[in-house]
Amino acid sequence: TSTPEPGSAPPGPVSPAAGQMFWSCWSCRILSGGGLLLGPLYVFLAARKVMRQGGTTSMGNVAQIAFAASLAAWGIVVITDPVGKSHRKT
Repeated sequence: TSTPEPGSAPPGPVSPAAGQMFWSCWSCRILSGGGLLLGPLYVFLAARKVMRQGGTTSMGNVAQIAFAASLAAWGIVVITDPVGKSHRKT
């Protein structure tokens, strides 16, 4: 280990950037990601209800299910925060 020079201040904690302060909070990521996981459930069940009633599978239903899948993926990304974990903390 290196010793600091006399008269120099030891390195202090590095504050997060203003834009990253919100996403560094675990409870904030769980709350927003959980909402993004509940939304697709509603959208998927609405599309599935039409198909279960004997209606034909239309392009609108397929689009709803694809949209629900993309919202669910977004929710998982918000909760796991892969970008924040890939940056090295100094």
